[in-house]
Amino acid sequence: MTDSNLQFKDKIIPIELPSQVIFKEIIGQGTAMLKIFRMVEKVAESDTTIMLNGETGTGKGLIARAIHEASGRKDNPFVQINCGATPEGLLESEFFGYRRGAFTGATSDKAGKFEMAKGGTIFLDEIGDMSADLQVKVLRVLEEGEFERVGGNRTIKSDARIIAATHRDLEEEVQKGNFREDLFYRLYVIPIMLPTLKERKSDIPFLVSHFLEQFGRKMDPPLAKVSDSAMKILMNYSWPGNVRELKNLIERLVVLHEGDKILPEDLPEKLRMETERAAHNKLGLQSNGISFNTAVSEFEKALIISALEKTNWVKNRAAQLLKIKRTTLVEKIKRYNLEKDSEAGS
Repeated sequence: MTDSNLQFKDKIIPIELPSQVIFKEIIGQGTAMLKIFRMVEKVAESDTTIMLNGETGTGKGLIARAIHEASGRKDNPFVQINCGATPEGLLESEFFGYRRGAFTGATSDKAGKFEMAKGGTIFLDEIGDMSADLQVKVLRVLEEGEFERVGGNRTIKSDARIIAATHRDLEEEVQKGNFREDLFYRLYVIPIMLPTLKERKSDIPFLVSHFLEQFGRKMDPPLAKVSDSAMKILMNYSWPGNVRELKNLIERLVVLHEGDKILPEDLPEKLRMETERAAHNKLGLQSNGISFNTAVSEFEKALIISALEKTNWVKNRAAQLLKIKRTTLVEKIKRYNLEKDSEAGS
């Protein structure tokens, strides 16, 4: 494992990556995103079909493009189509193109997305929203690597790497009869589950810094920073809209805020209220009481996990943050049975 950089636009943040893969616009230094980066590097050089799973706003499109740009197909087209945003009646012709006269308004031949992606990558976003008829035709492309334009009879060979994405539970959709089982297994060769922002809260300060810089470039003077108390609220919020919700919030603050620092009162009320409720529920006594020892242990465990995440599980550095001996930290890690997803630091 070697040290590399995570580059976005004109800013570089040092980060430990397996190789020199550059992930543009993807911000992440926590364990969850490092795991995704390593997975991207492993799958990029193959032509295997990739299935990206994750809630709306988790960055599936960014990861799909990163896979393409890290692959041998990077000099060829990256073509994206949102299956949920395209009207069902137009989706087939968008996928496969059409011949002149195939339908009213088809005054000339037109290539579809699969043709346009020749030699490159086609990203089928929200593939779970496709109709049953179109699922059959996409299955044929996956199995036989060929298709015909709408209204045409000439077979066209497909030379595009397929990356699909969905926020739906496709396995559940298969059980309901809404998604073909054979297509499901064709797509799920290499599934990648993207974490929610709630699951990667240690990345929030880096994301906030990036978005402040991104949206503040045209401001004079630029919005400089977020106060510690406001950042605490951002860290404790559940972010149901994930990174997209955070990005939109920072853009709104940059445009509307008049001071040089974002304070708690500048944040939406729903963020402040959720943080207050969480703090009250965590610290308040329930009607049947609370175990003091359990509460203390949970707080200690949370502090240890936070320190380990911030130092990428390098125990010496984590112990320094916590101002305890390394041996004490190791003992507590064992006591709480804490494990890193990949190899732990020393």
